[in-house]
Amino acid sequence: MRALFAGELAMTTTFIHEIRAYELLEQVGLALKPWGVVREAADAERLPFAPGDPVVIKGTAVEVWHKSDLGLVAFEAFDPAAIRAHHERMKAAGSAHGAYIGTLVARKVPFKTLSGQPTEALAALRKTPDAGWTIVLGLGGILTNAWGEEIRPLLWPVAFTTPEQALVELKNHWLGKTWLGALRQGKALTDESKLAAFLKGLWKLVELLEAEGATLLEMNPMVLDDEGRVVALDGVGTAEAKAPAAAAETFDAARMLQVLTRPRSIALAGISSKPGTPGRTILDNLLRGQLGTANIVPIKPGTAEIDGIPCLSGIEDLKNRPVDILIVSLPAPQTVEAIEQLCAQGGGAEVLYLVAGGIGDGADKDGLGKRVMAHLAERRAKGLWTPHLIGPNGLGFMSSDRELNTLFLPAVKLPTVLPGGPLALVSQSGAFLVSRLSACPNLPMKYACSIGNQMDLRLSGFLKALGQDPDLKVLATYVEGFQPGDLMDYARTAQELVSQGKRVVMYKGGRSQAGMAAASSHTGALAGDWELQKALLQRAGVIVCESLGDFDAVLSWLASFPEGKPRKAAVVTNAGFESVVSADLVDAPLEAARLTAEEEARLEAMIQQHGLKGIVGAHLPLDLTPMAGEAPYFEGTRIILEGEADSVVVGLVPLTQRLNTTDAAHMAAYAASYRELARRTGKRIGVAVDAGSMFEPYREAFMKAGLPVFATMERALKGLLFLAR
Repeated sequence: MRALFAGELAMTTTFIHEIRAYELLEQVGLALKPWGVVREAADAERLPFAPGDPVVIKGTAVEVWHKSDLGLVAFEAFDPAAIRAHHERMKAAGSAHGAYIGTLVARKVPFKTLSGQPTEALAALRKTPDAGWTIVLGLGGILTNAWGEEIRPLLWPVAFTTPEQALVELKNHWLGKTWLGALRQGKALTDESKLAAFLKGLWKLVELLEAEGATLLEMNPMVLDDEGRVVALDGVGTAEAKAPAAAAETFDAARMLQVLTRPRSIALAGISSKPGTPGRTILDNLLRGQLGTANIVPIKPGTAEIDGIPCLSGIEDLKNRPVDILIVSLPAPQTVEAIEQLCAQGGGAEVLYLVAGGIGDGADKDGLGKRVMAHLAERRAKGLWTPHLIGPNGLGFMSSDRELNTLFLPAVKLPTVLPGGPLALVSQSGAFLVSRLSACPNLPMKYACSIGNQMDLRLSGFLKALGQDPDLKVLATYVEGFQPGDLMDYARTAQELVSQGKRVVMYKGGRSQAGMAAASSHTGALAGDWELQKALLQRAGVIVCESLGDFDAVLSWLASFPEGKPRKAAVVTNAGFESVVSADLVDAPLEAARLTAEEEARLEAMIQQHGLKGIVGAHLPLDLTPMAGEAPYFEGTRIILEGEADSVVVGLVPLTQRLNTTDAAHMAAYAASYRELARRTGKRIGVAVDAGSMFEPYREAFMKAGLPVFATMERALKGLLFLAR
């Protein structure tokens, strides 16, 4: 690795001092001009300044982030003798805190300002193990943290953002508008071409920092010089030895899809004779499906058969009776032995699904996880046959193919059959998975899997495999933490799937700011680790949800309408408050649909036909009031969908006697008419039923018709808003 100090010191520290920062900035056109360094007294005579030029003088020492606190900053009219005196003083002061590098002398910039408005910026180029390089640009100067709370910074994951895309966003940000004079009564301080050059310089700077082994370069403040160029007045950072790259997962994604969703045979180790135990429950659920007893292989030493199915006596018997998946429902130590036995015999199962915890997690006191990982890594490095592991700490998986269910939850607690459809759900948490399956039983789910601790097959691997299925349009994921390197792999895989027209949705647990970086810099205060991760995921096209309600709402919409993005929405309701709320919630990039004069006339005629003239206005949102029967809802929705609206939420507050909420056949037919309208127009219809549990059959009718149903108008519109972004 190159020395960070331009040959002056070896790479013995993680600190990038300001002289080195200036050298890097100069290579990309973002440094002050002119500038120079005094390392010996004679250097003062060779600095590129004329007598009397205003200069700033900075003492630079290792691990000194805040120079002014130590008296290492001075302003002076250039004079070699004065520079020498400052150099000697600063060298003595700085050396007490770290190895002294030299004294930086730079032109004092008459940078551009506006009265009463901050014009200084902070730019931080930060590399994290999960998100790679991210550029953070926000308001700078001494009040960075205060301004950052009011005006959030721009976040640009370098792997998923171009300088051209960043320019568009900067022009729409408060900082860019200030610099370009786009605010009311503003004054242009620079122009678009100089901002484009600035951004291209930042992207080039990332390349230089990567070569240096850097992890952070923070420039605060960055200002507009007298020519309107963006230049850095200060710059410091950190570096560290490059960690070994995480080994990439290697498997045949198409084959893994077949194994995961359509396994030909499954073996199960760890079956107890006691009812209700995990192994016994898994077997019961397998037997209820359509896999067939000939393709279910129990492993139970000393037992000839279980429920009429012949048993194998041990893992070693799989060598001659191989299966696609081996479910291991044994205690942690025996689970590890089963993995090692399978590896030693060179075959028996392509995938091992591990139920037990206590392997590589907080309950692992014996190093079992490290033992397994080392064993797998060693075999793969030697090119030896090695199975893929799912888990440990897995609750099970389900597939609509052959009604497959391997959960260790009994059928009385959770329906055992997935209905099939365009949706898959992969969850790190088993409890999250089964809670969603229980709470949303009508979701058209084709595959669901609890992946546990991701010791081997990780979240990105599931995305790669399931993405091979042309019938799966929506891949939903819940994750609490990514394995090293997997966030970037997940994001790249998601980007590819989104480019194919699929939708990738994530709900992320564990978003606390407790892991924010470096107390010595402002960067952590501006953007914590989760904010950087979220920016990367969103750039890759992932729909990122930060609440369970939003996640459920997004899945409800996508389950019925997996393709396209909503752009113009309308509301039909019988509740005035829903009309008011909808006006507040329809926000950019989602727009409120408008009616043409001809459409308003048709709506007016419909209102008059149903005796609602003088009660209902022919405008959007369409508030039909509790006086309307069912026909005006449907006809109003039809008229609206024949216009520019691509999405309509129908608010059916069922407390009015004008809505039939008791006749099951009538409710089913009414709901089916809306589904047919959606099919015929190729547009979205969602239903909000804001009422108590006694109206659950009413909601159920619309769900069974294949429409997204929501408890509130707010939840329905928020779901649309997520999809529009």
